Amino acid sequence: MDLFSENEHKLAPLAVRMRPNTLKDFIGQEHIIYKDSFLYRAIISSTLGSCIFWGPPGTGKTTIANIISKTGGGFFKKLNAVSSGVSEAKEIIEEAKTNLKLYGKKTYLLLDECHRWNKAQSDCVLQAVEEGSIIFIGSTTENPYINMTRAIISRCQVFEFKPLSQKDIEKALKRAIEDKINGFGNLNINIDKDALKFLAFSCGGDLRQAYNSLELAVKTTQLNKQGEIVITKDVAVNCVNNKAIGIDENTFYDILSAFCKSLRGSDADAALLYAQKLLLNGCDPKIIARRLIAHASEDVGMADSNALLIANAAMNAVVNLGMPECNLNLCHAIIYICEAEKSNSVYLAMAKAMEDAKNNNIVVPNHLKNHPTGYNDGTGSYKYPHDFGGYVKQQYMPSVLKNKIYYIPKQNGKEKGLIRKKERNQ
Repeated sequence: MDLFSENEHKLAPLAVRMRPNTLKDFIGQEHIIYKDSFLYRAIISSTLGSCIFWGPPGTGKTTIANIISKTGGGFFKKLNAVSSGVSEAKEIIEEAKTNLKLYGKKTYLLLDECHRWNKAQSDCVLQAVEEGSIIFIGSTTENPYINMTRAIISRCQVFEFKPLSQKDIEKALKRAIEDKINGFGNLNINIDKDALKFLAFSCGGDLRQAYNSLELAVKTTQLNKQGEIVITKDVAVNCVNNKAIGIDENTFYDILSAFCKSLRGSDADAALLYAQKLLLNGCDPKIIARRLIAHASEDVGMADSNALLIANAAMNAVVNLGMPECNLNLCHAIIYICEAEKSNSVYLAMAKAMEDAKNNNIVVPNHLKNHPTGYNDGTGSYKYPHDFGGYVKQQYMPSVLKNKIYYIPKQNGKEKGLIRKKERNQ
């Protein structure tokens, strides 16, 4: 590193300075990165092909891309899909082909926000990906299966990144405080446990956000008489950005629990109050939308199936409109789910079916198999329901569970008086 690069590194944000260069120092994503995992072995052996990293901000997607390029000993190029187009990508591809021929080194192309590329832009890298001229690494916060072209998806392995745990965030923050080269190890920092826990919780699993809050706390806190930078919880609260959760962990989960129980208990006023309290304190509106979708099936269910449609519409508004506009849609869904008739028959049916699926050796009746055998298991031959007016009685359950019933309608809402089709036609 030359003098100018060294100065640039020193002036870079803490999140950039603390970015790990090896898998050994990488924090989080243990569900895909552990010693014997495919991704771990592929990175270590420099055999990883083109891939897409998908997940929330600040979870290590770009960091892993950097580690991959350094471990593989190749060239590393970075583009942002928002500001880059076909010409820039083609230029990198041509350079990559030359480097591969002259030096035998791979070129890793990291494309941030890769879901923003349209079909024409995506197509420009397809041949290079197939030929191995470049190793394409896409990074996105959006579901690539929905927001990217099938052609790109089919040529890449997709790895989902998850928000970091509070434990992981605390570990990273402690490392930054102690690190004398890249962090604040040369400063006399005294941070209390409550402040550290608050910074780790309030960032919502986004390590970059946690680093930014810590850096702001360190730089804006005056030295005390002992020459210490003392960071208390009050200091931490004032240093989180507007997106951060402004309440402590216990209070957050208490309010979220009260919100969920109010939905189940049909109290729209209470549910609205708790939802607004969460949103005003920086709760991600997706958390509320996800709970609405869950309760629409768990507590309303077949009594009013429109609840699930409205809950999904609210999530769609959160994704496409964002705050504050989507708040109105969330309130719409909250009121609908609270006022709807309630039935937990779907939840009960799921639980019973899951239990039997775990505890029984399921043998599919011969007439339902994709390739029926000549063996006669007593279930007869398959009858096409439409040849019999839309329904015909025949055995669908495995013989070991032949007479089991999972779904039992409740006498609420649209389930009231409902007679199941197979019972109607007996």
